[in-house]
Amino acid sequence: MADPPIIRTPSGAEMVAIPRREYERLVAAAYGEDADDVAITDARRADLAGDPDALLPAPVGAAMLKGDSRLEALRRWRGLSQSALAAAAGVGQGYLSDLENRRRTGAPETLTRLARALDVPVKWVG
Repeated sequence: MADPPIIRTPSGAEMVAIPRREYERLVAAAYGEDADDVAITDARRADLAGDPDALLPAPVGAAMLKGDSRLEALRRWRGLSQSALAAAAGVGQGYLSDLENRRRTGAPETLTRLARALDVPVKWVG
């Protein structure tokens, strides 16, 4: 399609004139994308519906979007220092730092102890 003509209204607003067929194609494409987004959202909601532990608290998610690891975000959400969480979970503070900074992965038993200390589901920590 050639560049469409631009029409300037008396108030100075610019309008673009396109053939009706092109307009209808664009509208159909937009509605198709919206419908796809709605279908994806509905499917994800159905996946989460029966699991109360499926969703992380909003502040945890926000911290993760800013770059915190999930473990660090959970710890901060609970208002704990690394030292306090490490002591409550029976691990060293340096080891906890390594876990938070993704330099190490924790054994299942360690993750269970951290989850208990944070009072969160184990799957949130792992």
